[in-house]
Amino acid sequence: MQMPFFKPLSRFAAIPRIPPQVLVAAIALMLALFPVLAHIIDTPFYVTLLTRIMIFGIVAVSLGFILGFAGLVCFGQAAFAGVGAYVVLIMSDHALNGVPLMTWPFTIQSTTSAFITWPAAMLVSALVALVIGLIALRTRGVYFIMLTLAFAQMIYFFFINLDAYGGEDGMRLAERSSTSGLLNLNDHVVFYYVTFVILALVYIFLRRAVNSRFGMVLRGSRQNERRMAALGYSSFRYKLTAFVIAGAIAGLAGALMINHGKFISPAFMHWVRSSDIIAMVVIGGTGNLMGPVLGAAAILGLEDVLSGYTEHWHLVYGPLLLLGVLFARRGLYGLLTGRGADND
Repeated sequence: MQMPFFKPLSRFAAIPRIPPQVLVAAIALMLALFPVLAHIIDTPFYVTLLTRIMIFGIVAVSLGFILGFAGLVCFGQAAFAGVGAYVVLIMSDHALNGVPLMTWPFTIQSTTSAFITWPAAMLVSALVALVIGLIALRTRGVYFIMLTLAFAQMIYFFFINLDAYGGEDGMRLAERSSTSGLLNLNDHVVFYYVTFVILALVYIFLRRAVNSRFGMVLRGSRQNERRMAALGYSSFRYKLTAFVIAGAIAGLAGALMINHGKFISPAFMHWVRSSDIIAMVVIGGTGNLMGPVLGAAAILGLEDVLSGYTEHWHLVYGPLLLLGVLFARRGLYGLLTGRGADND
């Protein structure tokens, strides 16, 4: 029975809904044209801010993929992104100092090339996710949550003790990754469009994965693992594959993140940051792939606006976040489209 306090929420039913395809197209068009608009109104700062939002959107989408379609609440997504960032930092630092990345049992030279360091960030993050997934996915519910939290904290403390690369204080990236003269990533607009294209490709890839048999098995496993096992599907293997994919995508976001801010510290990998990413997914809407992007935009945009008025912006941010959960239970995506999941 609906509580009287929530009766005014029924008014949202009268709000005109936006078809999901139209919403996605509108967001894509807005992102594609935003640097032009920012140049016209002479506000280049917002290009940098929206680049940051898109990077966090990539991390949030990777979490939304496993949370919304596999039912995996992971507290390690920020750790995977941090690992990817450190891979780029370490390889770039060795390359600029002329020190081989490895000398035993064979010598491996390092590089600053984005075509090598960014895939390497994805690979290492995927391997970390594989190790964690092999252990954590043998549990369920709160036990899975606590295991991912424990592993994330282990990674956090590992990098705190990595004094060669800044330890607890973190370390700056001397220069952005190179593309062999193909693109100038030091140009904020160029880097913006690189981030935009990567976000679009990640969305398209995960969208196809969700609508494939692979995605159907994931959703079936979330609802009833025993039934899927009776049909001959190994829920563990499908969930592990999804977990590794999400880790790799988060690692790619980490590579973009350190190139964007030119700095990384273990603080980014603390579990609190992972909880922020979970909040982005919940506010944006679970069970779809565009919701996490909307959630990242809402939370980071709200943070930017409120911090401009007061240093105690958290006092306002908390209640607004609570109201968002109460008044838009299917997230911003559900509020705008009237749907809670990608069934289109």
